[in-house]
Amino acid sequence: MAEVTKTPKLGKLECARIYKEAHEAGVEATKSVQLPQFIVGQPTTPLGNDIDYRKPTYVLNGLCGFAWVSIFPARGSFVNYLKSKGIGGKAYGGGYEIWISDYGQSVDLKSAYAGAFASVLEKYGIRAYGGSRLD
Repeated sequence: MAEVTKTPKLGKLECARIYKEAHEAGVEATKSVQLPQFIVGQPTTPLGNDIDYRKPTYVLNGLCGFAWVSIFPARGSFVNYLKSKGIGGKAYGGGYEIWISDYGQSVDLKSAYAGAFASVLEKYGIRAYGGSRLD
């Protein structure tokens, strides 16, 4: 039989404090991310493996993508707190998700934030993990 984990009972102030700590940890995690830079442009020939710098080029900082924090189960005082604040929503495969909307399209920054956020929740007995995917 599968083990059922109970989420801790938390008051609104505790939930607010945990959310704030998780958010701050996420922001701090993004500060140490070094984004790879890519030069994007057109080749000199249709199948070429070079860049024609006479044509428009630009530098892309990191890869584009999405990230989120998944919380299981989708109930408990912390999830109720998130719902009351309009943060997150039900996840497609079960659980509750918070999508990371800050940091533009940078999957590296979003993923760092989500992982650090989830780590703080785990510290307080809330089952969570960060997820991401490229766009």
